[in-house]
Amino acid sequence: MTHIVENFDPKLDLVFERDIDIAPELVWAAWTRPEHLVNWFTPSPWKTLEAHCDLRPGGLFSSVMAGPNGERHDNRGCYLEVVENRRLTWTDALGPGFRPTGNAFITGVVTMEPLPNGGTRYIACARHKDEATVEAHKQMGFQEGWGKALDQLVAYMKQL
Repeated sequence: MTHIVENFDPKLDLVFERDIDIAPELVWAAWTRPEHLVNWFTPSPWKTLEAHCDLRPGGLFSSVMAGPNGERHDNRGCYLEVVENRRLTWTDALGPGFRPTGNAFITGVVTMEPLPNGGTRYIACARHKDEATVEAHKQMGFQEGWGKALDQLVAYMKQL
C-alpha cells in the first residue's frame, strides 16, 4: 500500500490499490450507475443481476449477485459518504435511512485520485468488525476478487 488509508487498522482492514488508465469520472460512473454496475461489479464467473444506487448519505446501495452453482447473495446497505468523482463510502451494517441491519460484514471505501496522465489511483478499503471477519474475507479471495472486478470495470468502461 503506497498511500495511507484514513484510520487504517491492519488487523481489521483490507486494502486494494492500483493505478488504472481511465479517468476518475469513468470510475465514478461505473460505481454509481446501476446499468454499469451490473456489467462489472462481481468477479466472473459470478454475475451481478441487479443493483440500486440512491447517491446520498443514508441512500440505498444494494446488489444481487449470482454464483455459477446457483448461489445467490442479496447485499443491502447504505451510503455513508458521497463525494463526486473522488470517494464513496457505504456499509451493510446500516440500511437506507441509517437503520441498523444486524448483518454487518463490511464498510467499504473507494477512493479515486486523479493522476497526471489522466488515469486514476484506485484505492479500495474493506473495513471489518473483527479479525475473524477479516480472515473470512481473505479466504473469499479479497485481493484476487477485487482485482478481477477492477479489471472488468476498466475493460467495460473503455468499450463505452
